[in-house]
Amino acid sequence: MKKHLLLPLILAMAAFTAGCNTMHGMGEDIERGGEKIQQEAR
Repeated sequence: MKKHLLLPLILAMAAFTAGCNTMHGMGEDIERGGEKIQQEAR
């Protein structure tokens, strides 16, 4: 993965997990983060 994409991705994941109110919501946010990582890896 390109170095300049890593920091924004980490910050986005932190923002998603910081906004979670429930475990279900956190699971969805982590899933979205994983999907973004997969898209960037292609």
